[in-house]
Amino acid sequence: MARLPAFPGFPGPDQARLSRYAYLARSIVYQQLSGKAAATIWRRAAALGSRGFPAPPQLLELSDEALRGAGLSGGKVAALRSLAEHVASGRLSLGGLARRPDDAVVEHLVQVRGIGEWTAQMFLIFKLGRLDVLPCADLGVQEGLRRLDGLVERPRPDELLARGAPWRPLASVAAWTLWRLADERG
Repeated sequence: MARLPAFPGFPGPDQARLSRYAYLARSIVYQQLSGKAAATIWRRAAALGSRGFPAPPQLLELSDEALRGAGLSGGKVAALRSLAEHVASGRLSLGGLARRPDDAVVEHLVQVRGIGEWTAQMFLIFKLGRLDVLPCADLGVQEGLRRLDGLVERPRPDELLARGAPWRPLASVAAWTLWRLADERG
């Protein structure tokens, strides 16, 4: 930890300025894309709104062609529509999430197409600032632990969970550290 940068705290300034809805929409857009491509598509999609990323009613009024024209795949369009529909209908209440326990937040969010456990865990860490989330299925966290412990292969999620027990109640800080280790060359 001495050679890593100081822990920045959560949420960072970029995440803090986004609404919870926009943060989740951005997460959907960024899934399985390189950072540069995702940033370009996100900027184009955000430009479709009158004041940033289209609010749920605004998004639902946009045609698939308009959304696809921003560079969104059919799957991402469907996922963004699902998010907007859930928020607009009240089935997904984002306002009270900060008061819910982690597992209830994950259960609430994964009802939306395109939001799985990993995306919900990233929301917990980077948007809600939860300090005790260990995303065991995250390849970067697994790779960081492989390097930390000098393992030949990445640990399985269950192995990472067992190894991470002593890091509680600061598992998110440990995950951040493991991500930094995974980013190191070597």
